[in-house]
Amino acid sequence: MTRTPPPLGRLHDIGGGRRLMLHRSGTGGPPAIFLAGAGMMSLDYLNIHDRVAALTTSVLYDRGGNGWSHPAELPRTAAEVTDELHELLHTVGVPGPYLLIGHSLGGAYARHYARRFPDEVAGLLLLDPFHEDLATRAPRQARERLDEMLDHMRSQESAEPTPEQLEQSRAQMLRHFATWPEPVREPLAERHLATWRAASRENHNLYDKVAAEFRHAPATPDVPLIVLTALGHDATQAHLWPAELLREINESKRALHAEVAAESPRGEQRVLDDAGHGWLHEERADAVIQAVDDLVSAVSGGVRR
Repeated sequence: MTRTPPPLGRLHDIGGGRRLMLHRSGTGGPPAIFLAGAGMMSLDYLNIHDRVAALTTSVLYDRGGNGWSHPAELPRTAAEVTDELHELLHTVGVPGPYLLIGHSLGGAYARHYARRFPDEVAGLLLLDPFHEDLATRAPRQARERLDEMLDHMRSQESAEPTPEQLEQSRAQMLRHFATWPEPVREPLAERHLATWRAASRENHNLYDKVAAEFRHAPATPDVPLIVLTALGHDATQAHLWPAELLREINESKRALHAEVAAESPRGEQRVLDDAGHGWLHEERADAVIQAVDDLVSAVSGGVRR
């Protein structure tokens, strides 16, 4: 993997030769820490990060093996991922307690961090989070199709994309990142092209070993918690699943997210019918900012710092 400097933020040494990328903006607390979904990286959230930074300190980071951070042996356990984030935040000197903003798999990691380090978490915002029982409680047809997709993804990791495929992917990403700052757009697209295999490997132990970790974790602490459930159109999901099966999957997800919200006495689920899973932070940035504002106010007792 080519070592290129990130267009924003910098690499921080957390010991043992490990260096992780972190970008921080804004002031005040609680600091909002973004945890990216699988296949995504810190700067995919740059636009919403900049808006959160107008409310409080906002932090983007790449976990090991992801984005601009140094490689890590993948897949990893949830304990390894959350230990690493714990070490990074303390090494860099980001003062807790934190408002963790986790998307997809990052949402599951955020919930796991809160369960393992409850005194360091002021609140949770989970953006269409992965749930450990998503596969086991999905329709049988979905479970069978998921196994097929995972096998296909593993088989494709050793294949080299053609120059035409790379150029097509690059052009598609540059169109998607059209509203990102100009110095970030091209490096971000190139980084996705350079790290897609690592992003795929992160899922290898997700539905067995990592899901078991989540199931056996301590209880979620009593902190303000908002779950945003995305039930709108998502191009990737629509490509993967037949329409009727996707509706069943989404209903199962809605129920699981309601259970996550109920884990805290101050939990709440907000359903977004007009946003898809992958980019809800762009499609409904207003809903994300409103949730952040509500959580910051709840943590500070209505007094903004």
